[in-house]
Amino acid sequence: MSMKYLNFSVIIEEDKDGFFAFCPELQGCYTQGKNYEEAMGNIKDAIQLHVKDRLADKSERFERSKSISLSTVEVAI
Repeated sequence: MSMKYLNFSVIIEEDKDGFFAFCPELQGCYTQGKNYEEAMGNIKDAIQLHVKDRLADKSERFERSKSISLSTVEVAI
């Protein structure tokens, strides 16, 4: 059986307690880590578990977004 590979967007934010990571394409799929590398490893594990769980529950369809856009905006204050 061959492995299937999927790509997901990940956003990692740093705060005073470490790093927070989430996948915007999978509602509720988030984690944290002490550093960037730990947060990235943890979100990979979280995504894999999330996807496997959704695929095992055949009552829920698994659909990914066609595209994700990350932008910055300038605001006057």
